Amino acid sequence: MKHHALHLQKLLQSSAWFSRNGIFRSGLAWLMSICFLLGGPQLLPAADDEMIAEVQPKLVKIFGAGGLRNLYSYNTGFLISSEGHIATIWNHVLDQNTVTVILHDGRRYEGKVLGAEPGLDLAIVKIEETQLEHFDIGAPSSGSTFPLAAPGTRIVAFSNMFKVATGDEPVSVIQGVIAARTKLPTRRGAYESSFPGEVYVIDAITNNPGAGGGIVTTVDGRLLGMIGKEVKNADLNTWVNYAIPISHLQQAMTEIMTGNFRSSKNADDEKKTAGQVPLFHSTDFGIVMLPNVVPRTPAYVDRILPGSAAEVAGLKPNDLILFVGDELVQSCGEFLDQIGRLESGGKVKLIVRRENVLITTELPIPRKSRSPAKPLR
Repeated sequence: MKHHALHLQKLLQSSAWFSRNGIFRSGLAWLMSICFLLGGPQLLPAADDEMIAEVQPKLVKIFGAGGLRNLYSYNTGFLISSEGHIATIWNHVLDQNTVTVILHDGRRYEGKVLGAEPGLDLAIVKIEETQLEHFDIGAPSSGSTFPLAAPGTRIVAFSNMFKVATGDEPVSVIQGVIAARTKLPTRRGAYESSFPGEVYVIDAITNNPGAGGGIVTTVDGRLLGMIGKEVKNADLNTWVNYAIPISHLQQAMTEIMTGNFRSSKNADDEKKTAGQVPLFHSTDFGIVMLPNVVPRTPAYVDRILPGSAAEVAGLKPNDLILFVGDELVQSCGEFLDQIGRLESGGKVKLIVRRENVLITTELPIPRKSRSPAKPLR
C-alpha cells in the first residue's frame, strides 16, 4: 500500500503541471490515479528501480537559447558515446554557438552543436569528457539496426520536462504503452511538423516543454525512441505524445559523430540554388532583421520600413519569424536564405510569434528577373 500511495501522490502532484494543456491532459492524469487505486500494479506496473538507476546516468539536461518571447530555454538529451556525444531534439534551444550540458551527477560542461539533420528533428551535441555511461547505438552496417517495437509494448519515458532537474536531480520518469506506430498529420501551433516518418504514438504524457530529446525505453531499459517536439494533431486539434524510433535516427547519428554526414536539407538547397544568386532580400519586403552576429541568431525583426508590404501586413519590430511558407526558420541566416530563394510573383506566407501569440500573414512577392550567377575567376 505504501508503494501504491507513493505513485498516487506523484500522479496527483504532476496533474497540476498537466492542467496548462487543458482538460484532456489533467483528466488523463486523474484517470491514471484512479486506475492505481482500483487495480494497482496490475494495470500499470512500477518500473524496476534498478533499470531506472542504470538509465538515469545516460540522460543529460541541456540549457541554451530561449527565455524571450515565451520560448523555453531547455531540452533533454541522451549520451550515445563514452566521448561525450549527445543526441537531442533540433529546435530553438540550440540557436546559439554553445549550450550548457549538465550530467546526472551535476557536472556542467560547455556543449557544441556538432551537426544536425532538421528533416529528422535530430541534433548531436559534443562535450569534452570521456568514460561516460551511454547508449550503444552501434553502426547501421554492423547489423545492429534497432528493431521497431509493436503496439502494446510497455515503455518508460525519461525527460527533463518543465525543467524539474537543474543540477544533480534525476530527470522525470513516466510509464506508458505504445498505442500505435504510424505517420502523424501533425503540426506545431498551426503548421506541419518537420519529421515525415513513422513514429511511436505513446499512451503517456510526454508532450511538455523540455521533454524533447528525452528517450523512451522498454521496461528492461532497451532504447526505443527519442521524444519529439510539442505538436498537435492537425485533424483532432489535440496534443500528441510521440517518439521518433531510434532506427530512423541511427544512421544520421553515426555519420554526424564520425564527420561523414551531409544534411539532406542542405543537399536539396544546394540543388535548388546551384548557379543562382539570391533574387530577394528581406528589405524588398520592408523587413530589416537583427544583425546576424552568430551562426544561429534568432530571426527577430529589428524594424519595418515605412510604407512597405511588411507594414501593410501588420508586421512589427521584435516579431520572431518562425516559418516561411512551410519551412521552419531556425535562425536569421536561414530566413534570409529562404527569402532569397523565392520565385518572382505570388505571395509568401509568414508565421511569426509576437509575445505569446502566433500570427500568420502573407506578403506579396515583387516581380524580378533572375540573372545567372557570374562565374568565379
